[in-house]
Amino acid sequence: MMERVIAYVDGFNLYYGLRDRGWKRFYWLNIRCLIEGLLKPNQRLISTKYFTSLVSPTPSDPDKNRRQVAYLDALRTIPDFRIIYGHYLHNQQKCRKCGATWIVPEEKMTDVNIATELMVDAFQNSLDTALVVSADSDLSGPIEAVHRIFPDKRVVVFFPPGRSSKRLMQVAHAFVKIRRNKLTQSQFPTQVTTPDGIIIQRPTTWT
Repeated sequence: MMERVIAYVDGFNLYYGLRDRGWKRFYWLNIRCLIEGLLKPNQRLISTKYFTSLVSPTPSDPDKNRRQVAYLDALRTIPDFRIIYGHYLHNQQKCRKCGATWIVPEEKMTDVNIATELMVDAFQNSLDTALVVSADSDLSGPIEAVHRIFPDKRVVVFFPPGRSSKRLMQVAHAFVKIRRNKLTQSQFPTQVTTPDGIIIQRPTTWT
């Protein structure tokens, strides 16, 4: 019998893992292709859920949101793919020495949204195995809850490049580090065409 798999992808955790490695050329990532390349022969990916928040342009990077929108539009062409949004809080920081203040955006809700979707899918018996792409240790609680309430269901963690969590290693049934070769094999073509015939171009800076 084929295992039903749902993937839960922490978009920013994955992005920052790639950014910290200097791997901008892998930003144009087909998430479903990546996940399917990591499945076992007896597993079938039935749904992919991607968690993110919309960014805003900044004086130093006025095209930041345009690149993100292009990528999200490309992701929407993937079958059985859902994007779930959190939001940003803008916290004021103050220098203790000089008194200068500045605003630091903080992405919120991704871990809560992943936990909610994971628990709902488990309660509705929509999956046999959950694949969580993140190194956020805050997800250890909901993963433990799934194990406790649904001992027949498995949760496997895929760590983004350069990221890991000892806590998640302890609570997951298994963990896998996403390797460079899998990223190379899972890129969108330079141009992605939507069902309506709109062409989405890979951002030129993502090289």
